[in-house]
Amino acid sequence: MEFLLKFKLNQHLYVKDPESSDIGKTIVKNAIDLIYELGFEQFTFKKLSAKIHTTEATIYRYFTSKHRLLIYILNWYWSYLEFLSEMLIPSGTASCDKLKIIITIITHCQKEERRLMDYNLDHLHSIVISESSKSYLVKEVDTINKEMAFNPLKSLCRRISMIILEINPGYPYARSLASTLLETAHDQQFFSEHLPSLTNNTSHQQHKKYVLNYLNQLAFSAIK
Repeated sequence: MEFLLKFKLNQHLYVKDPESSDIGKTIVKNAIDLIYELGFEQFTFKKLSAKIHTTEATIYRYFTSKHRLLIYILNWYWSYLEFLSEMLIPSGTASCDKLKIIITIITHCQKEERRLMDYNLDHLHSIVISESSKSYLVKEVDTINKEMAFNPLKSLCRRISMIILEINPGYPYARSLASTLLETAHDQQFFSEHLPSLTNNTSHQQHKKYVLNYLNQLAFSAIK
């Protein structure tokens, strides 16, 4: 089954809403593919404009910088993960099972029976793992934060922390553990793939499966 997902993203991230035109949608879709192919450092608007046969000026009419474009892409992704958590956790699910489902989602281990026609999810997963920290590990992070540009990430963390508190209402570090689980899901998969000596994946498990098992152990050991 194919369907389209649309999320209302922060207007401070763009000059013109890319969802408002075909060229805007093309810019975002191809930016994802090109960042995946080249890496964020090597990605430029010049290369993107050549790929989609337009001008750099056209891209600048939508985004003031490649950093804002990256945050836009990541915001879409965080919104998507929160959507999945709503869709895949039925009402009445036990709290521990909710957290297990969330961990399955953030480690990209859930089985997706639907295809999103907009963006390549495999490319998005890879970008989040390797590039997401570059959205906030910047000098102007406080200014960007004041514009509420990180709200989808915060919203997802808040949802995870609420589930943690359902399991143990007295746990004092729910928000810190929630953000740690998200960041660890990315870091450990990256390390497992590229710097395996920084992990305990000595049995050469599938990277996602290894991180899934590790996060479950980490989360439930901390909460109990």
